[in-house]
Amino acid sequence: MAHGNDSFITQFILVGLTDRPDLQLPLFFLFLIMYMVTVLGNVCLITLIGLNSHLHTPMYFFLFNLSFIDVCYSSVFTPKMLVNFISKKNIISYIGCMTQLYFFCFFIISECYVLTAMAYDRYVAIRKPLLYNVAMSPKVCSNLMLGSYFMAFSGAMAHTGCMLRVTFCDANTINHYLCDIFPLLQLSCTSTYVNELEVFIVGGINIIVPSVTIFVSYGFILSSVLHISSTEGRSKAFGTCSSHIIAVSLFFGSAAFMYLKPSSAVSMGEGKISSVFYTNTVPLMNPLIYSLRNKDVKIALRKTLSMRNF
Repeated sequence: MAHGNDSFITQFILVGLTDRPDLQLPLFFLFLIMYMVTVLGNVCLITLIGLNSHLHTPMYFFLFNLSFIDVCYSSVFTPKMLVNFISKKNIISYIGCMTQLYFFCFFIISECYVLTAMAYDRYVAIRKPLLYNVAMSPKVCSNLMLGSYFMAFSGAMAHTGCMLRVTFCDANTINHYLCDIFPLLQLSCTSTYVNELEVFIVGGINIIVPSVTIFVSYGFILSSVLHISSTEGRSKAFGTCSSHIIAVSLFFGSAAFMYLKPSSAVSMGEGKISSVFYTNTVPLMNPLIYSLRNKDVKIALRKTLSMRNF
């Protein structure tokens, strides 16, 4: 039975993170704990921002969306990944695979642009504080988020649409724990030149443009921090900026390693390790790095807990 453009494959087999039986159960518990902490941390942050009016500011508006995106894209593949650790039949249908690919691309690209909007917000707050209320008005923030989701929709449609034109004949074993672009292209029995060109162009735009914007913004921010006279204030600002830059570098660096080179040059072993960073580690770290170390969030948490006790 055919699916797609003369494709004879109706289902795929996901190899998973490893094919070693002795590692399946330990990895199941490890990634289950990571997923639970990721969902709990991000849902708590969403709840705190929603319940506390003093957190209804541009920075926390973007954090709200970042947490929502992290929960969504972790949930696109992690439940299936966990089932595959303890299941002997790691099967996903063709339609299910393409659906997973679409939403995975959508939320990953969304995260790229939300991180960019957050960096721009901090740049305006520190470099141009007198213009902050105008430059980051509710309308501007809403437009930035709409633009982020539009870019995500366009990118996901481009990636998934190009994948639907690929023909899969006999090979149906995906050497990965999710339906990602390059593992699927390696199964094609037809030319993948158009797909690789599309990934390089669309992926390049959605990785390079946001990452350059973010690092330029933080460059200006750090130059402003250097002019802070207080040693304690400078140290605190450096600590906050450095943790943000580490998280952004981990996300964009691992994504660039995976997508900005030809599929023939991608080692699936290295690719899976790289994928773990931007699919599992970064969503886990984001609540800690961007908010739970923040004094405003701690105050909001205490207020929320005291209201429940009352």
